[in-house]
Amino acid sequence: MTNGPDDLSANLTATLIGGPTALINIGGLNLLTDPAFDTPQAYDGGVRLVKLTGPALGPDQLPPIDAVLLSHDQHFDNLDHAGRAFLPKAGRVLTTKVGAERLGNLAEGLEPWQSVDIQTPQGKRLVITAAPARHGPHGFEPISGDVIGFVISFGDEKGPSIYVSGDTVWFEGVAEVARRFDVRLAVLFTGSAKPRGAFHVTMDANDAIEAAAAFEKATIVAIHNEGWEHFTETQEQLAHAFKALGIADRLKVLEKGKPTEFAV
Repeated sequence: MTNGPDDLSANLTATLIGGPTALINIGGLNLLTDPAFDTPQAYDGGVRLVKLTGPALGPDQLPPIDAVLLSHDQHFDNLDHAGRAFLPKAGRVLTTKVGAERLGNLAEGLEPWQSVDIQTPQGKRLVITAAPARHGPHGFEPISGDVIGFVISFGDEKGPSIYVSGDTVWFEGVAEVARRFDVRLAVLFTGSAKPRGAFHVTMDANDAIEAAAAFEKATIVAIHNEGWEHFTETQEQLAHAFKALGIADRLKVLEKGKPTEFAV
Protein backbone atom coordinates (compact mmCIF):
# COMPACT_ATOMS: atom_id res chain seq x y z
CA MET A 1 0.00 0.00 0.00
CA THR A 2 1.37 3.42 -0.96
CA ASN A 3 1.21 6.09 1.69
CA GLY A 4 -0.13 9.48 0.68
CA PRO A 5 -1.25 12.70 2.35
CA ASP A 6 -4.85 11.44 2.72
CA ASP A 7 -3.87 7.89 3.56
CA LEU A 8 -4.90 6.89 7.08
CA SER A 9 -2.00 4.46 7.28
CA ALA A 10 0.40 7.41 7.16
CA ASN A 11 -1.04 8.60 10.48
CA LEU A 12 -1.19 5.54 12.72
CA THR A 13 0.31 5.39 16.19
CA ALA A 14 0.05 2.85 18.98
CA THR A 15 0.84 3.53 22.63
CA LEU A 16 1.14 0.68 25.12
CA ILE A 17 -0.43 1.75 28.41
CA GLY A 18 0.14 -1.55 30.19
CA GLY A 19 -1.10 -5.13 30.17
CA PRO A 20 -3.78 -5.46 27.47
CA THR A 21 -4.40 -1.71 27.26
CA ALA A 22 -3.16 0.14 24.20
CA LEU A 23 -4.19 3.40 22.57
CA ILE A 24 -4.41 3.19 18.78
CA ASN A 25 -4.77 6.48 16.92
CA ILE A 26 -5.83 6.29 13.27
CA GLY A 27 -6.21 9.61 11.50
CA GLY A 28 -7.30 11.31 14.71
CA LEU A 29 -9.64 8.48 15.74
CA ASN A 30 -8.75 7.05 19.15
CA LEU A 31 -9.35 3.36 19.88
CA LEU A 32 -8.55 1.82 23.27
CA THR A 33 -8.08 -1.90 23.86
CA ASP A 34 -9.14 -3.70 27.08
CA PRO A 35 -8.97 -0.88 29.67
CA ALA A 36 -7.11 -1.84 32.85
CA PHE A 37 -6.06 1.20 34.89
CA ASP A 38 -5.97 -0.05 38.49
CA THR A 39 -2.96 0.25 40.75
CA PRO A 40 -1.25 -3.02 41.81
CA GLN A 41 -3.55 -5.25 43.85
CA ALA A 42 -5.06 -8.72 44.10
CA TYR A 43 -8.43 -9.79 42.72
CA ASP A 44 -10.50 -12.73 43.91
CA GLY A 45 -13.01 -13.95 41.36
CA GLY A 46 -12.82 -17.72 41.31
CA VAL A 47 -9.13 -17.55 40.43
CA ARG A 48 -6.90 -15.13 42.32
CA LEU A 49 -5.14 -12.69 39.99
CA VAL A 50 -2.36 -10.40 41.20
CA LYS A 51 -1.50 -7.16 39.43
CA LEU A 52 2.14 -6.19 39.89
CA THR A 53 2.50 -2.86 38.07
CA GLY A 54 0.24 0.05 37.23
CA PRO A 55 -0.45 1.72 33.86
CA ALA A 56 1.91 4.14 32.18
CA LEU A 57 -1.01 6.54 31.64
CA GLY A 58 -4.15 7.02 33.70
CA PRO A 59 -7.63 7.55 32.28
CA ASP A 60 -7.39 11.31 32.85
CA GLN A 61 -4.25 11.45 30.69
CA LEU A 62 -5.91 9.99 27.60
CA PRO A 63 -7.40 11.91 24.69
CA PRO A 64 -11.15 11.47 24.08
CA ILE A 65 -11.74 7.80 23.22
CA ASP A 66 -13.99 7.15 20.22
CA ALA A 67 -14.32 3.42 20.83
CA VAL A 68 -13.18 0.81 23.33
CA LEU A 69 -12.36 -2.59 21.85
CA LEU A 70 -13.14 -4.83 24.83
CA SER A 71 -12.24 -8.45 24.11
CA HIS A 72 -14.18 -9.61 27.19
CA ASP A 73 -15.49 -8.20 30.42
CA GLN A 74 -15.29 -11.18 32.78
CA HIS A 75 -11.59 -11.13 33.77
CA PHE A 76 -10.01 -8.42 35.91
CA ASP A 77 -6.80 -8.36 33.88
CA ASN A 78 -8.81 -7.20 30.85
CA LEU A 79 -11.39 -4.99 32.54
CA ASP A 80 -10.56 -3.90 36.08
CA HIS A 81 -12.38 -1.56 38.44
CA ALA A 82 -10.97 1.67 36.99
CA GLY A 83 -11.41 0.35 33.45
CA ARG A 84 -15.07 -0.41 34.09
CA ALA A 85 -15.56 3.08 35.55
CA PHE A 86 -14.00 4.52 32.38
CA LEU A 87 -16.39 2.85 29.91
CA PRO A 88 -19.16 5.49 30.09
CA LYS A 89 -16.63 8.11 28.96
CA ALA A 90 -15.97 6.35 25.64
CA GLY A 91 -17.92 7.11 22.49
CA ARG A 92 -18.63 3.41 21.89
CA VAL A 93 -17.79 0.12 23.58
CA LEU A 94 -17.59 -2.97 21.36
CA THR A 95 -17.42 -6.39 23.03
CA THR A 96 -18.92 -9.89 23.05
CA LYS A 97 -22.68 -10.40 22.90
CA VAL A 98 -22.82 -11.80 26.43
CA GLY A 99 -20.51 -9.04 27.68
CA ALA A 100 -22.81 -6.38 26.25
CA GLU A 101 -25.74 -8.00 28.05
CA ARG A 102 -23.84 -7.79 31.34
CA LEU A 103 -22.71 -4.20 30.72
CA GLY A 104 -26.14 -3.04 29.58
CA ASN A 105 -26.49 0.15 27.55
CA LEU A 106 -22.76 0.83 27.86
CA ALA A 107 -21.78 -1.65 25.13
CA GLU A 108 -22.58 -3.08 21.71
CA GLY A 109 -22.25 -6.84 21.38
CA LEU A 110 -20.70 -8.49 18.33
CA GLU A 111 -20.61 -12.09 17.20
CA PRO A 112 -17.46 -13.32 15.41
CA TRP A 113 -17.33 -11.95 11.84
CA GLN A 114 -19.96 -9.29 12.58
CA SER A 115 -18.86 -5.78 11.51
CA VAL A 116 -19.66 -2.17 12.34
CA ASP A 117 -18.57 1.05 10.66
CA ILE A 118 -16.81 3.94 12.35
CA GLN A 119 -15.56 7.23 10.91
CA THR A 120 -12.47 9.27 11.57
CA PRO A 121 -12.79 13.00 12.28
CA GLN A 122 -12.01 13.56 8.58
CA GLY A 123 -14.93 11.36 7.53
CA LYS A 124 -12.79 8.39 6.48
CA ARG A 125 -14.48 5.00 6.89
CA LEU A 126 -13.11 2.19 9.00
CA VAL A 127 -14.72 -1.21 9.40
CA ILE A 128 -14.33 -3.02 12.72
CA THR A 129 -14.99 -6.76 12.57
CA ALA A 130 -15.19 -9.10 15.54
CA ALA A 131 -12.71 -11.97 15.23
CA PRO A 132 -13.00 -15.40 16.84
CA ALA A 133 -10.87 -16.08 19.90
CA ARG A 134 -10.29 -19.10 22.13
CA HIS A 135 -9.06 -18.23 25.60
CA GLY A 136 -7.18 -21.47 26.30
CA PRO A 137 -7.02 -25.07 25.08
CA HIS A 138 -9.90 -26.83 23.35
CA GLY A 139 -12.65 -27.52 25.86
CA PHE A 140 -11.75 -24.59 28.11
CA GLU A 141 -14.40 -22.29 26.61
CA PRO A 142 -17.11 -22.95 29.25
CA ILE A 143 -14.63 -21.98 31.96
CA SER A 144 -13.01 -18.96 30.27
CA GLY A 145 -16.21 -17.55 28.76
CA ASP A 146 -16.69 -15.79 25.43
CA VAL A 147 -13.87 -13.67 24.00
CA ILE A 148 -13.45 -11.84 20.69
CA GLY A 149 -10.63 -10.13 18.88
CA PHE A 150 -10.98 -7.27 16.42
CA VAL A 151 -9.96 -6.47 12.85
CA ILE A 152 -9.84 -2.78 11.90
CA SER A 153 -9.95 -2.37 8.12
CA PHE A 154 -9.31 0.75 6.07
CA GLY A 155 -12.22 1.57 3.74
CA ASP A 156 -13.77 -1.89 3.70
CA GLU A 157 -13.09 -5.46 4.80
CA LYS A 158 -10.73 -6.00 1.87
CA GLY A 159 -8.52 -3.03 2.73
CA PRO A 160 -5.28 -3.14 4.72
CA SER A 161 -6.12 -4.09 8.29
CA ILE A 162 -5.00 -4.10 11.91
CA TYR A 163 -5.66 -7.24 13.94
CA VAL A 164 -6.06 -7.10 17.73
CA SER A 165 -6.16 -10.68 18.96
CA GLY A 166 -7.71 -10.28 22.40
CA ASP A 167 -7.03 -13.11 24.82
CA THR A 168 -6.60 -16.14 22.59
CA VAL A 169 -4.23 -18.95 21.77
CA TRP A 170 -3.31 -19.91 18.23
CA PHE A 171 -6.16 -21.95 16.74
CA GLU A 172 -8.10 -22.29 13.50
CA GLY A 173 -10.09 -19.12 14.16
CA VAL A 174 -6.92 -16.99 14.12
CA ALA A 175 -5.75 -18.74 10.96
CA GLU A 176 -9.10 -17.85 9.35
CA VAL A 177 -8.54 -14.18 10.21
CA ALA A 178 -5.27 -14.38 8.26
CA ARG A 179 -7.07 -15.89 5.28
CA ARG A 180 -9.89 -13.33 5.24
CA PHE A 181 -8.05 -10.08 5.87
CA ASP A 182 -5.01 -8.22 4.58
CA VAL A 183 -3.45 -7.73 8.00
CA ARG A 184 -0.48 -5.33 8.10
CA LEU A 185 -0.24 -4.87 11.89
CA ALA A 186 -1.01 -7.74 14.29
CA VAL A 187 -1.34 -6.82 17.98
CA LEU A 188 -1.08 -10.14 19.83
CA PHE A 189 -1.99 -10.74 23.46
CA THR A 190 0.92 -12.91 24.55
CA GLY A 191 2.60 -13.65 27.89
CA SER A 192 1.63 -17.35 27.99
CA ALA A 193 -0.75 -16.69 30.88
CA LYS A 194 -1.18 -19.67 33.21
CA PRO A 195 -3.69 -18.74 35.92
CA ARG A 196 -5.03 -22.29 36.38
CA GLY A 197 -2.11 -24.66 35.91
CA ALA A 198 0.27 -25.92 33.24
CA PHE A 199 -1.73 -24.92 30.15
CA HIS A 200 -1.55 -21.40 28.74
CA VAL A 201 -4.63 -19.28 27.98
CA THR A 202 -2.95 -16.52 25.97
CA MET A 203 -0.39 -16.84 23.21
CA ASP A 204 3.02 -18.25 24.03
CA ALA A 205 6.08 -17.86 21.80
CA ASN A 206 5.08 -20.78 19.58
CA ASP A 207 1.61 -19.30 19.06
CA ALA A 208 3.05 -15.88 18.22
CA ILE A 209 5.46 -17.45 15.72
CA GLU A 210 2.56 -19.32 14.08
CA ALA A 211 0.68 -16.03 13.86
CA ALA A 212 3.69 -14.26 12.33
CA ALA A 213 3.86 -16.95 9.65
CA ALA A 214 0.13 -16.67 8.91
CA PHE A 215 0.10 -12.85 8.86
CA GLU A 216 3.03 -12.78 6.48
CA LYS A 217 2.73 -9.07 5.59
CA ALA A 218 2.22 -7.88 9.15
CA THR A 219 4.41 -6.20 11.69
CA ILE A 220 3.91 -8.09 14.95
CA VAL A 221 3.36 -6.27 18.24
CA ALA A 222 3.14 -8.24 21.49
CA ILE A 223 1.24 -6.84 24.48
CA HIS A 224 -0.45 -8.23 27.63
CA ASN A 225 2.80 -9.92 28.68
CA GLU A 226 3.77 -7.90 31.77
CA GLY A 227 2.34 -6.47 34.94
CA TRP A 228 0.52 -9.57 36.19
CA GLU A 229 1.69 -12.53 38.25
CA HIS A 230 0.15 -15.17 35.96
CA PHE A 231 2.22 -14.27 32.89
CA THR A 232 5.06 -16.73 32.29
CA GLU A 233 6.77 -15.30 29.17
CA THR A 234 8.09 -11.76 28.90
CA GLN A 235 8.29 -9.59 25.82
CA GLU A 236 12.07 -10.00 25.96
CA GLN A 237 11.77 -13.80 25.88
CA LEU A 238 9.43 -13.56 22.90
CA ALA A 239 11.89 -11.28 21.12
CA HIS A 240 14.63 -13.85 21.77
CA ALA A 241 12.49 -16.57 20.19
CA PHE A 242 11.87 -14.44 17.09
CA LYS A 243 15.60 -13.72 16.86
CA ALA A 244 16.46 -17.42 17.16
CA LEU A 245 14.30 -18.12 14.11
CA GLY A 246 15.78 -15.25 12.11
CA ILE A 247 12.59 -13.17 12.12
CA ALA A 248 13.55 -10.50 14.67
CA ASP A 249 12.66 -7.81 12.13
CA ARG A 250 9.01 -8.92 12.20
CA LEU A 251 8.55 -7.99 15.88
CA LYS A 252 8.22 -4.38 17.03
CA VAL A 253 8.76 -3.96 20.77
CA LEU A 254 6.66 -1.20 22.36
CA GLU A 255 7.85 0.87 25.28
CA LYS A 256 5.12 1.64 27.82
CA GLY A 257 3.78 5.16 27.51
CA LYS A 258 5.69 5.97 24.32
CA PRO A 259 3.72 6.48 21.06
CA THR A 260 5.10 4.39 18.19
CA GLU A 261 4.33 5.16 14.56
CA PHE A 262 3.41 2.44 12.06
CA ALA A 263 2.86 2.35 8.31
CA VAL A 264 0.13 -0.13 7.46
